[in-house]
Amino acid sequence: MQSVNIICIGKIKEKYWTDAIAEYRKRLGAFCSFDIVELDEEKTFKNPNPSQIETILEAEGKRILKKLRNNSYVVSMCVEGKQLSSPELADKLSDAALSGRNNVDFIIGGSWGLSHEVKARSDFRLSMSKMTFPHQMARVVLTEQIYRAYEIMNNGKYHK
Repeated sequence: MQSVNIICIGKIKEKYWTDAIAEYRKRLGAFCSFDIVELDEEKTFKNPNPSQIETILEAEGKRILKKLRNNSYVVSMCVEGKQLSSPELADKLSDAALSGRNNVDFIIGGSWGLSHEVKARSDFRLSMSKMTFPHQMARVVLTEQIYRAYEIMNNGKYHK
């Protein structure tokens, strides 16, 4: 059974987001081990300069890299990443399992994105859209898409 983590910067406080994630987490239990690892957001300045932003990214990146599991297939959520259809995401997860990578770690960075080190460690860079979403919503959408991918892989009726 595959083990999937979403490693993310920041915590979700709103009940409507946590309820949505809890529903998909419950559904995912039939297909994989699923967890969300929330890491603290770095303190930021009111109007940070590029050097301060780089310092924030490096600090958050170090914490993210420590949470990656050995031999995991790492997917970084990046605006410059490739957009995939739901069946293509299912293929990515299936290919990872077939190549012996039973751990999959998705990464959602903080408000400034991801460090160069995290992106370099990634096996794949995924973009949800050219549009910008709040990180809480991105986490819900990603969790739903992971569930949809497993339904596709198992010929379920959820994906039409």
